[in-house]
Amino acid sequence: MPKKKKNVPVTSMESQVRDLEKERSILDNDPSLQLFLKHIRAARHFSQRSIESYQWDLAQFLRIIPEVCTGNTCDWTLVDEEMAGLFVTRLSEAGEQKPSINRKISALKSFYSFYCSEHHDFPNPFLNTRNQRTDKKLPKVLDQEQVGTLMEAPQRFWAERINAEEKDKRGDAEFAAARDTAILEIIYSGGLRISEACGLNLSDIDFQMQHFKVLGKGNKERYCFLGVPALRALRSYLQMRERIGMAGRREDGPLFRNQKGGRITPRSVERNFKDYLAVAGLSSDCTPHKLRHSFATHLLQAGADLPTVQKMLGHASLTTTQIYTHIEIGYIKEVYAKAHPRA
Repeated sequence: MPKKKKNVPVTSMESQVRDLEKERSILDNDPSLQLFLKHIRAARHFSQRSIESYQWDLAQFLRIIPEVCTGNTCDWTLVDEEMAGLFVTRLSEAGEQKPSINRKISALKSFYSFYCSEHHDFPNPFLNTRNQRTDKKLPKVLDQEQVGTLMEAPQRFWAERINAEEKDKRGDAEFAAARDTAILEIIYSGGLRISEACGLNLSDIDFQMQHFKVLGKGNKERYCFLGVPALRALRSYLQMRERIGMAGRREDGPLFRNQKGGRITPRSVERNFKDYLAVAGLSSDCTPHKLRHSFATHLLQAGADLPTVQKMLGHASLTTTQIYTHIEIGYIKEVYAKAHPRA
């Protein structure tokens, strides 16, 4: 085994991983890594975003522990427990946050678990690598009054632009106001992740039953409900969309679209969200995900039971915990109608 490098000066994490093009190129041609990515995509139903995260973590591992590479190939058997520990140490010394370090440890453990299943005579060098201790923090949430103020913010923000824009450009601002109001309402109404809201299609919405289908993590489907404000905002947005000729009311495809008619991205929603926070007078560190936390908190405060709220959120543990399997959609809808502030 090559001599291990010790006490290597550590620069900032930013300078270490600023350019991982070389490492990513090596991994793109590494059969073991590509077989692993194929496995987590097909057998474990990982999203493309999660797969890219794994690729990033493995590339960062190659950058920090270059002994793994010989030329443009990887020899994964060169890694032992000491090198696994050194990887964690260097991450910590470079100022990487503990949750991020733990995610990388998990990625390397998963990769080597798969690798060792293919190479039975090789032990997993990350098997005994411990996670960093982190302080558990309760998620910050908005109160009901703050949620109401935030829901009004898109209309207030774009109203100024509508008045200032030339007449032929006012339609864009009116469209953005209607669309973003509907996005915020549906995130809070269903307790959605921002990626789930952006991934909705028109065919997922059942206006008559006032619920909609969501494709969550691991390609798991669940049903969420449309409260009265969300239903009203969604109908207003669809009418606006049809009026400007973007898509017919019955035309399937992305529910939330950008100005060019394509599917809106989470990044676009997050960018606009910052403007709405300023209009609403809320802290700039608030994110759309806090609407999901607020959704769960407000339901629990109003008396909804924890298993039902977890069902609404599409919590991953539902796939392995039998206690939730007896909850039917009718009962969930009843709890939702009684407890959700904007039902």
